[in-house]
Amino acid sequence: MAGFTRILAAAGLAVAAFAATAETTLQDVRVWAAPERTRVVFDLSEAAEHSVFTLDGPPRVVIDLNDTDRRDALVGDLDGKGAVRRIRTGVHEGGDLRVVLDLAESVPPKSFALAPNGEYGHRLVVDLEGAGDADAEPAPPTTERQFRERELVVAVDAGHGGEDPGAIGPSGTREKDVVLQIARRLEAMINERPGMRAVMIRDGDYYVGLRERIQKARAAKADLFVSLHADAFPDRRARGASVYALSRNGASSEHARWLAERENAADLIGGVSLKDKDDQLASFMLDLSQGASIEASLDVGGRILERLDGIAKLHKEQVQQAGFLVLKSPDIPSILVETAFISNPHEERRLRDAGYQRQLAEAVLGGVDGYLASYRPGSRFAAAGSHEVRSGETLSGIAMRYGVDTARLRRANGLSGDTIRVGQVLEIPAANAQLAASSP
Repeated sequence: MAGFTRILAAAGLAVAAFAATAETTLQDVRVWAAPERTRVVFDLSEAAEHSVFTLDGPPRVVIDLNDTDRRDALVGDLDGKGAVRRIRTGVHEGGDLRVVLDLAESVPPKSFALAPNGEYGHRLVVDLEGAGDADAEPAPPTTERQFRERELVVAVDAGHGGEDPGAIGPSGTREKDVVLQIARRLEAMINERPGMRAVMIRDGDYYVGLRERIQKARAAKADLFVSLHADAFPDRRARGASVYALSRNGASSEHARWLAERENAADLIGGVSLKDKDDQLASFMLDLSQGASIEASLDVGGRILERLDGIAKLHKEQVQQAGFLVLKSPDIPSILVETAFISNPHEERRLRDAGYQRQLAEAVLGGVDGYLASYRPGSRFAAAGSHEVRSGETLSGIAMRYGVDTARLRRANGLSGDTIRVGQVLEIPAANAQLAASSP
């Protein structure tokens, strides 16, 4: 026992001496579990040289940080997430800090350093590709592309996430958090509709690359892509909601990339392969597809703006067009909704409110409903149905949700006013009765 005590004492002196000379401090360790990968982020006081290697039996990833100490809070074992079961830290021979990631399975790591950016300082990132959170996988893509024979798929994209918090409000509200909450409400509403299904592009606090968001939507064979954000501006008086579609310039700038990748794009524009087409014909086909996509995007964006106008001030009364990367899919109508200015104290408070989040989701769904009923009149979606009133719901909110006028909803149910009761079953007229009736 005396010998063991001496060993501990010597180890303590070594740690103390190391702490006094270390140039860098490990301040925090954060883990993000995404469907395709697990990301481990080390927050450092300064940049540090590092090395990474793997061990088997059991599988581990070892990261050595040169001339680095750790905060007291990081001494001992830390819980993992995704592919990482546990994180252990200790002082390695020579005075370097060693971090061990105990893994659920053997995965090759990739590491890179990030310079300070916004609220973050120096960071070391370790990605474990192909070992993400299995529970976060999006729904599998359907195998039938014919619209009338499958569900309508809406890709719901919550902006930012993980290392990217997005805009931050005066009280510290993070854009990535509130838009995910709104996205989940929208997802639930869509999935309650017969013949419709939502695919969450991001369903947790992790980052998804902008092009990867497009790829996820296309893999799910989405009929519509809706990206949710919260705007910010230095002048805190700025307020209101906006909706964006892709600009023509943004579409043109993307053509060269799509053409270059056409050998691998077997299903790029609605099921027509481009790999056997010459440049001129392929470019023409892309123009047609992208033009139709932008036209449809402007339509659904306008419908959403109309419904947002009933619950919020509009920052822009017309659909705006810009070259946002997430809107550049050539075959999926895509819109970006700036729900409010999170930099405005009043709108920041509203964005945190569950009731207002539900209203925003209902407004987006109402616009989507109207668009799908007009563009896809032969679908099951356009058929009439019923709705059981739940606590907190209003007649106008239900009408907005199903894309019908409040007056039509009153007439369909013989109501003289807007009073409804919990448990009451309302008949929902078709969102576009004329088109639905004339469909084959």
